[in-house]
Amino acid sequence: MGKGRWVSGDFVFVTPEKADSLSANCAKPGDLVFTQRGTIGQVALVPDNEADRYLISQSQMKLSVDPTKADALFLFYVFSSEEHQNYIQQNAIRTGVPHTNLSILRTTPLRMPELDEQKAIAKVLSTLDAKIELNQRMNEELEGMAKLLYDYWFVQYDFPMSAAHAAALGMPHLTGHPYRASGGPMTYHQTLKREIPKGWEVGNIFSVSDVGGGATPSKKAPEFWGGEVPFFTPTDARSETFCMDTEDHLSPIGIKNKATRLYPKGTVFITARGSVGKAMIISKEMAMNQSCYALCPHPGIGSAFLYFHTLSLMDHLRLKSSGSVFDSIVTNDLSFTPAIAPSAEAITAFGQIVEPMFESILVNQIQTRELTTLRDWLLPMLMNGQVKVS
Repeated sequence: MGKGRWVSGDFVFVTPEKADSLSANCAKPGDLVFTQRGTIGQVALVPDNEADRYLISQSQMKLSVDPTKADALFLFYVFSSEEHQNYIQQNAIRTGVPHTNLSILRTTPLRMPELDEQKAIAKVLSTLDAKIELNQRMNEELEGMAKLLYDYWFVQYDFPMSAAHAAALGMPHLTGHPYRASGGPMTYHQTLKREIPKGWEVGNIFSVSDVGGGATPSKKAPEFWGGEVPFFTPTDARSETFCMDTEDHLSPIGIKNKATRLYPKGTVFITARGSVGKAMIISKEMAMNQSCYALCPHPGIGSAFLYFHTLSLMDHLRLKSSGSVFDSIVTNDLSFTPAIAPSAEAITAFGQIVEPMFESILVNQIQTRELTTLRDWLLPMLMNGQVKVS
C-alpha cells in the first residue's frame, strides 16, 4: 500500500458471508489503514464509494474513527505529517522484522482541536491535494494523447497526407487523409524488414539528435558542490515527463573543473545504468553523471518527438534483451539500433500539435510542485496550531 489519500492497489473481493467471518481483517469507509511491516506507518483513508468494506492483509492494520470526536480526513493528514511518521518510526519494534502495532498508534500524542476546526483544516489540505491529483491526471491524459498521435503517425504511418503526396497520387482530395490507409506510397526497407513511407529514411537516434555523456566531479572537493546547477543521476529519474530539479547541485567551479558539461533546456536525458531506460526532458540547463546519456535534438526536431522516439528505442532495446538482463545501455546500443527518420515535414507538423501539449504538461508540473511545497509547509503549521483556518 503506497502512501496516499485513498487505499490503493489490487482489491480482494470475497462473498459477504466470508467477509463476515473475516471482520477483523476488513476495513470500512472512513477507516485509516496503516502498513504494519516493511515500510511501516504508511497511511491511507478508505474511500466512501459503492463498497461497504475492504479486506486488508496481515501486514496492515486499521483504526476506526469516532466521527463525533474526530474527522477521519484530519487524522489522515495528522498521521501523514513528518512529525508523526518520525514518531512511528522511532517507536517501532525492532525485534526481528521492524514493525509497529495498534498500541503504538493508539498512544501517539495528538493535538486535537475542535471538530469544526479539524474539518476546516482537512478541507484546506484536501483542496490542495485535489488540485495536485487533477494536474497529475491531466498530464497523464495529455501525454497519453500525444503518445497515441506519435504511434498513429510514426508507427502506423497514418500521418496526414500532404498536398504534394496527394497530388502525386492524382487525388488531391486526399490531402489531410491518413497516409497509409489512403494509399500513400510505401517502400520496403531491408534493415527494418517492413515497409516505410516513400521518401523516409532509416538511421538511428543520431539521425535526429546529438548524443552526449556526463561525468561526476570529485565528491572530495566540496567547492564543486552545493551551487545552483542541477546535477542529474539515475536516482533523479521519475515517472514525470519533465525533470525540473535534482537532489545534487554543482557550483560554477564544479562545472569548470571537470569533464562535464551543461545541457540546454529541452534535452532528453536517458538512464544507462541503475534504473535503465528511463527518459525525461530537462526543463532547465543541467549537467549529468556518467550513468546517463543526453540527447540534444537537431534543429527542427522538437523535444516531444525526440522524447517519444527515445522511448521507442528503449522499448526496442528491452525486447532485444529478452531472456537476458537489461542492466545497461552502451553507445553501440544507440549506434546499431535502427530507427525511422521521418520527413522533416511530418516531424514539423507533429511538433505543431504536440509541443503545446507538452508546454501544458510543464506548466502543470510547475504548479503541482508549488502546491506540494505549500501543502507540506502548511501541514505541520496547521497541525501545531501555528496557522489558523479563518
